[in-house]
Amino acid sequence: MIALTTALVLSSISVALAGSPQGSLRQRHQQHARHVARSKTYTLTDKYQGGDFLDEDQWSYFTDADPTGGQVNFVPQSKATANGLAYVQDDGTTILAVDNKSDLAPGANRDSVRIQSTKTYNNGLFIADFWAMPHGCSVWPAWWSVGPNWPSAGEIDVIEGVNTNPTNQMTLHTGEGSGCTLVNTPPVSDAFTANVLGTQCTSSDGNNAGCAFLDTDNRTFGHGFNILGGGVYAHLWDNTGIKIWHFARDEIPSDIDEGNPDPTSWPTPRAFWAAEGCDISQNFFEHSLVLDTTLCGGFAGGNYPASGCPGTCEQAVANKTNFDFAQWKINYIAVYN
Repeated sequence: MIALTTALVLSSISVALAGSPQGSLRQRHQQHARHVARSKTYTLTDKYQGGDFLDEDQWSYFTDADPTGGQVNFVPQSKATANGLAYVQDDGTTILAVDNKSDLAPGANRDSVRIQSTKTYNNGLFIADFWAMPHGCSVWPAWWSVGPNWPSAGEIDVIEGVNTNPTNQMTLHTGEGSGCTLVNTPPVSDAFTANVLGTQCTSSDGNNAGCAFLDTDNRTFGHGFNILGGGVYAHLWDNTGIKIWHFARDEIPSDIDEGNPDPTSWPTPRAFWAAEGCDISQNFFEHSLVLDTTLCGGFAGGNYPASGCPGTCEQAVANKTNFDFAQWKINYIAVYN
C-alpha cells in the first residue's frame, strides 16, 4: 500500500473524472469478455467470515507505527474490540472501523485498525465480498497483500484510494532488479479495461509508484461503491500473471455466489499484469493478506489540497465526524486454488 507521487495521482484523478459512464463500461466488458473453455476447477482452501477476523490465530493486529507515515495509531485486537473498532454485527458482517468518537487536537493520531492474515500465500484465486469500504476526507483504505522484506517479495494492491476519489487504483510493487514491467499495454486493448498509470513495477522508499492502473467506473471505490451495497473484488494470481476484477453487487457472477468460480467466464479484468513482463513466482511469494485504513500520510495527505476537502488533512483527522463512514464492512474473503 504505497502511494504514487503527487503529480501522477493528480493526473490520474483527471483521468477518472473523464472516464466512461457505467453503461458504456458495462458494454465494454461484454464486448471484450472471453468465453473460453474452462481450464481449471478451483477448490476452496480458506474462507474468512464473521469472527474469523477477530481471531488472532487467523488475523494478527498490526500495532507498529504506520510505514506509510499515516496519522494513525493502529491498535491491538483487545483495544479494537473494546472500543468498537472491530466487531461482528448480528447479520454476520464484520466491521473494521476508524475511531469516530474522540475529539483530537490537530496533528494528533486517530485510532484505526490494520489486520493481516497469519497464513501466507504464493498464488491463488482470491475473492473478497465487501458491503462497504472506508471513505472520506483524509481517509486512505486498502485491501492488499505483501511478502516479507518489502518490496523484495512483492506487493499486490487490489483496492486503494484516498479522500474523495471516485475510482479504484490497482498497483504492483516489486524489488530492485526484478525487471518487472507492464507489457500488455495498448494496442492490446482487450487485456484490461482500466487506464494505465505506470509501467515500471520496481519500487523503493524513494520511488514507490509501481506499475498501476486507475479504474474508470465510479462504482469501484468509496461512496459510489457503498451506495450500491458494495460488491466483489476478485484477483487471480497464477503463472499467467495477475488479474483483478470488480463486480458491483447486482453483477456478481452466479458461479462466485455458488462457490464454484470460473474466471474464464468472467468479463475482461479491470487490470492485468501479464507474466511476459515479470517472473511472477520469483517476485511475488509468501504474501499475507492485509486490510487497513490509514489517514493522511504520503498518499492522502499529499493529495489533500486537490481532493475538494476543506482545510488541511491534519484538521480533518481531528474532526471525528469525518469518520462516520470510515468502515470496512466485510461479508467474506475466500481463497481458492
